[in-house]
Amino acid sequence: MFKRRAVLAAPLATLAAPRVAGAQGAWPDRPIRIIIPFPPGGSNDTVARILQPKMQEILGRPIVVENRAGASGSVGNGEAARAAPDGYTWCLANDTLATNDTLMQLPYRAGESFTYCTLVGTCPYALVTHPQQPFQQFSQMVTAAKAAPKTLNYATTGVGSGAHIATVLLQQRGGFELEHVPYRGGGPALQDSLAGHVPLFMSNIVIILPHIRQGALRPLGITQKTRSRFLPDVIPFADQGFPDFEALTYWVLVGPARIPAPITARMQQAVAQALQDANVQARMADQGAEIVASTPQQTEAFVRSEIEKWGKVIRDNDIRADS
Repeated sequence: MFKRRAVLAAPLATLAAPRVAGAQGAWPDRPIRIIIPFPPGGSNDTVARILQPKMQEILGRPIVVENRAGASGSVGNGEAARAAPDGYTWCLANDTLATNDTLMQLPYRAGESFTYCTLVGTCPYALVTHPQQPFQQFSQMVTAAKAAPKTLNYATTGVGSGAHIATVLLQQRGGFELEHVPYRGGGPALQDSLAGHVPLFMSNIVIILPHIRQGALRPLGITQKTRSRFLPDVIPFADQGFPDFEALTYWVLVGPARIPAPITARMQQAVAQALQDANVQARMADQGAEIVASTPQQTEAFVRSEIEKWGKVIRDNDIRADS
């Protein structure tokens, strides 16, 4: 649905939108909270803190970033869903917003419980291994996994995460079996991977790109159909015997349902304007993230399509929250 390079959906002319009037005066008139539904050190946290200073400048109010981790993002997402729909609480969610809708029995529904503001950006996942592991290529790892099923562990940010489901689909199509080791977020999984405590890690590249460049982690493949401009030497799985294979992570800004449309539009415009800043763009590129900045309508349609796409994979493979 979205191009991978700087698709800024909000026209520049709309960025000068008038201040939003309400019962308590113009919005915003106090600090704005952005919930991060994962621990510090993960990609959601990184992207939010890249945007935070510029958005504070644009909106003229403090942006408070709060980490509320747990249950593959559902704790933080749920807190956002329960918040007052006044535009002062948002959540920078990721792909688990869509996958948890099928995976878990939750007090909220991704399709009904949120106001969709904007898709901030996307990036592929990469399967990496510690340099002390013997695998130089993905095919070597597959051979080892077939010879001894479920003896090779792979880390992800949690059960039902995009990384987990993408790896399940790879195993299904490749006829090999790995053992899943879910973590509570990208930061803890990264630390164990760097220490060599887990031999494989499927992660979005925002978390691991610097470590790949430093040689601390060895990439075996990426989950987009074409080579990434950030990792041009890493072969996509689509070119390693898995035609058309693609799975992207993304960062999506949502709030509780029924936030007034003018407030949502102003917040989307602030994000889009922040993403046009040269420093923000450079820092996002350094992390391996492609900017999107979609409209609220595009964002909701995208998430609904993700719920349908990955919900089928979850059901077909009987993936459960305790698996």
